[in-house]
Amino acid sequence: MTGHDVRAPVGSTRVGRGSSVRLLPWSTPEGKPCYLVTDDGDGYLSRIADVRESTQLDMADQLLGHARALLSEPKVDARELRFVAARLVESLHDTLRVARSRGERLPCRAEPLDRHESNPDRRDDERPGEGR
Repeated sequence: MTGHDVRAPVGSTRVGRGSSVRLLPWSTPEGKPCYLVTDDGDGYLSRIADVRESTQLDMADQLLGHARALLSEPKVDARELRFVAARLVESLHDTLRVARSRGERLPCRAEPLDRHESNPDRRDDERPGEGR
């Protein structure tokens, strides 16, 4: 793919003054991740990546609906279940790549949004102000 196919450390979104690295929603023919080094997150290749990510997420949503419907059928055979399971694995892979790419592009913040966020071991039912 044209655009910069570079190897950059995962999580490293800044490469130079004003430049950023974006994990693209496709791989090289060898299965390696593709990254885009850009000064502008609204360039041609970035827009193509945005459309591809949106398509992948829409397809994942549709597949999830199909899988739920299939699982509610009492006479589903193993071949059908294996097929939908394989598609779900592919879809989850794509969805996680989108999440990773978008997460790496979020601006860093100095402090957690709330106290609950600063303690990841705290259960949701232990939030202050939410009595039982």
